[in-house]
Amino acid sequence: MEFEKYKVMQFPRDVIVGHSVMHTIPSLIPLYSRSDEIVIITGNTTYEIVGREIEGMLKDANYSPHVIKTGDATYDNLMKCEEEARGVKPGIMIGIGGGSKIDLTKKAAFDLSVPFISVPTSPSHDGIASPRASIKKGPVILSENARMPIAIVADTSILIKAPYRYLAAGAADVISNVTAVLDWKLANRIKGEEVSSSAATLAEYAASELIEKAHLILPGVEESVWLVTKQILASGTAMAIASSSRPASGSEHLFTHAIEMTGKGKAIHGELCAMGTVASMFLHGGDWKKLVSVFKTLNISLKSSDYGLTDEEVIDALSTAHKIRPERYTILGESDLSHNAAQRALEITTII
Repeated sequence: MEFEKYKVMQFPRDVIVGHSVMHTIPSLIPLYSRSDEIVIITGNTTYEIVGREIEGMLKDANYSPHVIKTGDATYDNLMKCEEEARGVKPGIMIGIGGGSKIDLTKKAAFDLSVPFISVPTSPSHDGIASPRASIKKGPVILSENARMPIAIVADTSILIKAPYRYLAAGAADVISNVTAVLDWKLANRIKGEEVSSSAATLAEYAASELIEKAHLILPGVEESVWLVTKQILASGTAMAIASSSRPASGSEHLFTHAIEMTGKGKAIHGELCAMGTVASMFLHGGDWKKLVSVFKTLNISLKSSDYGLTDEEVIDALSTAHKIRPERYTILGESDLSHNAAQRALEITTII
């Protein structure tokens, strides 16, 4: 039989990380843009932090930036951004933000067939460097195919201004790769799902680097931002290799999305990933105690009450999380996890 297998992988062509690298953005435009028209998608706060400065730099370089200020990564906001961008007919798009604005930009860029530059203002999760976008449509959070950034400009002098909580959450999101890969390998054994060993290895490497160096991730230290951001980028690359979010999203993310869909509590994405990762590792029979210790080092609480959630809400989320993406087999199985099993898995996180 003739070999007909093929795969498409997309990677950023420029990754610029470091102190005061924001000024490089205008020099990237002629490399990738089809015209002088540029759409910037950002939020009110991130515009004031850095968006206004980038808009000014682009104007000074004789480009025509058009700023779209938007809110959360919802389907309605996506449609509004795309409609406004179509009117501009941009040669390139720039997403500026901590997560939701970049998700909106990468999905809009994908739908409009336009390249985009990712400019994170907070290292809060690995979406700044991946070809997937989390878009909320009604009560459901969809993981959508999106445009891989053509370039990433991560200015650590900007990222350090975000509260430490977001840096710790970004580290937790990458650390959650350990259970995502366990789930992926489990799906390979049980369901015959194909696993990319190179993508899995890179995702595990990114996680292990942050697990072993968690004590170096400190508030107000720019080198800590550098450390976490590098592994966020590695995690995004793993997803690009796999052409899937599989290397970085398993049962722990299903749990996270189940909580996020309720709209309850005040936890941010990476904090929920931390809770889900420990619970998942317990269910896998792995070294969950080490993860508890790491998250303690990062000052991430694993108690539902610290995030304005009840124990029952969290137990219910873990019990039913498999329904979020039924096609993605994980340790949670294909039917509801029993209440007792979910309760034990979540209680175990607070033992040490």
